[in-house]
Amino acid sequence: MVREFERRTVSGWLMLVVLIVATLGDGYLIYRGIYAAATTPQGVIPWAAIWQIVGTGLVLAVLITLMCGFFTLQPNVAAVLLLFGKYKGTVRESGFHWANPFYQKIKVSLRTRNFNTDTLKVNDKRGNPTEIAAVVVWRVQNTAQATFDVDDYRDYVHIQSESALRYLASHYPYDTTVDDELSLRGSMDEVSQDLQTQLQERLAKAGVIVEEARLSHLAYAPEIAGAMLRRQQAEAIVAARLRIVEGAVGMVETALEQLEAKKTVDLDDERKATMISNLLVVLCGEQAAQPVVNAGTLYQ
Repeated sequence: MVREFERRTVSGWLMLVVLIVATLGDGYLIYRGIYAAATTPQGVIPWAAIWQIVGTGLVLAVLITLMCGFFTLQPNVAAVLLLFGKYKGTVRESGFHWANPFYQKIKVSLRTRNFNTDTLKVNDKRGNPTEIAAVVVWRVQNTAQATFDVDDYRDYVHIQSESALRYLASHYPYDTTVDDELSLRGSMDEVSQDLQTQLQERLAKAGVIVEEARLSHLAYAPEIAGAMLRRQQAEAIVAARLRIVEGAVGMVETALEQLEAKKTVDLDDERKATMISNLLVVLCGEQAAQPVVNAGTLYQ
């Protein structure tokens, strides 16, 4: 793992002024050398002028090479500096900079990015084929790791995001009627947090930080969508009936307890059974109960 460290550079504006002044002064010396060589009497070799022209020409070549060291950085953009294959640091400050002209400058965006995964077909925890997709919000945090520890950090993010999504979908059921059991459809916040944790563990190798990860698409595969819809309806009906029965039993128990406590009426076992039966029919029935007036007696 390559560790990132910040590299300080020279202000580009300062070096621009220095190089312009140096180039103008060197140009003046070249002109003086050429003028001296041109005014030398015939038959005399102007060695001083020749060496002056050669020297100032070399200086001009150096100045032109130094001018290749200028570069600019926009906000939230960093430059990774390499010198003959060796990492020399990262420049994060935006503006006009000058550095060694032999530095290779690899620019890396630090801006937040969105990535929508393709819709994947994955079996959930119970083996049901499910279509799932997610949106991932991420940004580069460590430029050295993003540049050197992986081949292409963008492709790495895309591939690992799909891998984490497949892993997540296989560890949760699409839906559930069991209390305290997490599901893809019913526990969106918990599932999204788990997805973000899985992604952060995988993408940390590339110097990437995951700011948010959420499911953007969730559905049963078309070939079982109809059957699973009927299954969901059946499970919902059973769950609703169970709740109705639990509530009805509690209401009947409460009614009997209050009748006995207030001594409103003295019921024997047979009458209690009849009352319980009638109350359960009324409370659990799908249609409204029709009242019947009993003018007789329960006994022969």
